[in-house]
Amino acid sequence: MAHHDRRFLPLSTASDLAAAQYREGIDLMLAAWPGAAEALDAAIAADPGFALAHAARARLHAMRAEPAAARARIAVAAERVAQAGTERERSHVAVLSLAIDGRSGEALEHALAHAEAWPRDALILSMPLGAFGLLAFSGRADHDQARVDLCERHAGAYAPDDWWFAISRGWALTENGAVARGRALTERGFGLRRENANGAHALSHALFEDGAGEEAEALIAGWLPGYDRAGVLHGHIAWHAALAALERGDAQAALALYGAHVRPGVTAGLALNVVTDAVSLLWRLSAYGHAVPAGLWDEVRAYAAPRFGEAGFGFADAHMGLLAAATGDRAGAAARIADLTALVEAGTLAAGPVVPAVCRAALAFADEEWESCVRILEPVAAEVVRLGGSGAQREVIEDTLLVALMRAGQTERAHTLLDRRLHRRPSPRDARWQAQLTA
Repeated sequence: MAHHDRRFLPLSTASDLAAAQYREGIDLMLAAWPGAAEALDAAIAADPGFALAHAARARLHAMRAEPAAARARIAVAAERVAQAGTERERSHVAVLSLAIDGRSGEALEHALAHAEAWPRDALILSMPLGAFGLLAFSGRADHDQARVDLCERHAGAYAPDDWWFAISRGWALTENGAVARGRALTERGFGLRRENANGAHALSHALFEDGAGEEAEALIAGWLPGYDRAGVLHGHIAWHAALAALERGDAQAALALYGAHVRPGVTAGLALNVVTDAVSLLWRLSAYGHAVPAGLWDEVRAYAAPRFGEAGFGFADAHMGLLAAATGDRAGAAARIADLTALVEAGTLAAGPVVPAVCRAALAFADEEWESCVRILEPVAAEVVRLGGSGAQREVIEDTLLVALMRAGQTERAHTLLDRRLHRRPSPRDARWQAQLTA
C-alpha cells in the first residue's frame, strides 16, 4: 500500500508503522510539542531506509543547536534518498542539507523553489517562516512582507482546517501589521489544535500587537501548565506573559515569571531564546526604572558567553551588546563592535551596520549619555527590522531610543515616537509615558 504524509504527499516507505510515526513526528515538530524525536526515532527503527524520517530527525537536531548530530543524520538521509527517493524527497533533503551546512542564503532560495513545486511540503515551507526562519534572518528589511507574500501565494494548497498553515499565515499577517486578520486566523488554527506551542506562541504575539496584554496573561496562565517544561517554547511563552505584566507596570509579577520560567537554568528553551529573552526582559526592567535583583545579569552573562562569544549573528549580537553594556563589560563590547564593523565592511553581516550601532548605543545608554544614544540609534531605527526576530522582540531597541529621548529632554521627538507607537497598538506603558510628557 502506498503511504502519504499528513498533506497527501507520497512517502518512500513500505512500512505502515514508519509512515504513521513520521506523520506524528512532523505534527509534533510543527507544534513545538515534546515527543517528536521519539516518534521519528520509531519511524527510523521501523524502516532504516526511510530517508525523510532521517531528514526530519536532522532538522530537529539542528533546531536544538546540535550541529554534529544534525550533519551526521542529514548525511544518512542524503544517502538513503539517492538510493530510493522521489524527486520531491531528494529536493526536500537537499534544502535541509543546505540549512544544516550553514548555507542559509542558498537554503532560502532552494526552499522557495521547492515550495513552488510542492507547496504542501509543510516542513520545507516552515523554514522561511517564523521569527527565527530563513527570511527573518536573511537581513532583508522586507522580511515581514515576504512571509505574507509566501503564505498568500500558497494558501490555495492548504485545507481551511489545516491548523499549522492557519497559524503560520496568521502570524505572518500579524507581524506585518494586519493584526485583526492575523489574530482571527491564529485563533482559528489554535482552536483546531490546542496542544500546540507554536499556536500559543503565535496567539501571544497577536495579542501583544493588538494591545491585549491582559488577555495574553490570562491565555498563558491557563495554557502553560499543560505544556511540559521540556518543551522548547515553554520559557519563551512565559516571557510573553512577563512582558505583558511589565507593560502594565507590575515589575514584581514580571520578575516572578522570569525566575520561575525564563532565566537560564530553569528553561529547556533554545539557547538563542534563553539569552535574548533574558537580556531583553532585564534591560526593559532597568530602562523602565525598576531594580534588577543582584546576580541576575551575571547569571545571563555566564550562560551566554560560551554560546554566543563570536560575532556574526546579528540578532544575537544586538542582545550581546545590551548584555555587555548592562554588565559593564566595556572591553567585550568594544571587541564585538570591532568584529561586527569588520564584518560590515567585508559585506558578510546580513543585518548590516545596524548591529554595531545597537551595541554602541547600548554602551551610551548604560553610561547615561542620552544624547549620544539618540544620535546613534535614530539614523538606524528603520533598519532594526533587519535583525530578524519578531516585533515584540525588536521593540526593546525602540524602547531604548524612546527612554533616551525622554531623559535627554527631547520631549517633542519623544511625543512623536510615542504617538506613532500608540497609533500602532494600545499600550498602558506608552500611555503613562505620554501622560508624563504632557504633564
